[in-house]
Amino acid sequence: MSEFVHAHLAWVVPIILALSFLKSLAFVSLVVPSSIVVAMIVGLMDMSGVSLWPAGVAIWLGAGLGDCVSYEIGWRMKDRVHLYWPFTRYPQLMPRGERFFRRWGAMSVALCRFFSPLRATVPLLCGIFEMPPLVFQLANWLSAIVWAGLVVAIGAGVIRIFG
Repeated sequence: MSEFVHAHLAWVVPIILALSFLKSLAFVSLVVPSSIVVAMIVGLMDMSGVSLWPAGVAIWLGAGLGDCVSYEIGWRMKDRVHLYWPFTRYPQLMPRGERFFRRWGAMSVALCRFFSPLRATVPLLCGIFEMPPLVFQLANWLSAIVWAGLVVAIGAGVIRIFG
């Protein structure tokens, strides 16, 4: 399997970026199980002996950009967001995410990366409730780099332990 990754290395980093973006994008993140897939790809990259830096950068960019888009959707749509899926089907997501956002403020952006149901809503709510853009972007990009490092470490670590 690592030979497959090595043979298709030109596609690996863009795929990691796309999956990380989708996992951080409001609504889509609820149905895309990409964190595990990305960690597995990173592990296969590690087995192939290729540098993991491009994967880490791709994860960071994808996660940060996905949250940026989610924030912009919230900023532009404000009170209309609740009219769309997943909020029409799972109305508890909005008040749950709002409580989390109100309690933790800018730290909610960082914390939501580690709690899947909130990952889909907190950046969106930051836009809806007009968190200052600079505050959001700092929290977003700093937490995205931590998230990227963790995913790379888990992917490489699991392969080294069980590979």
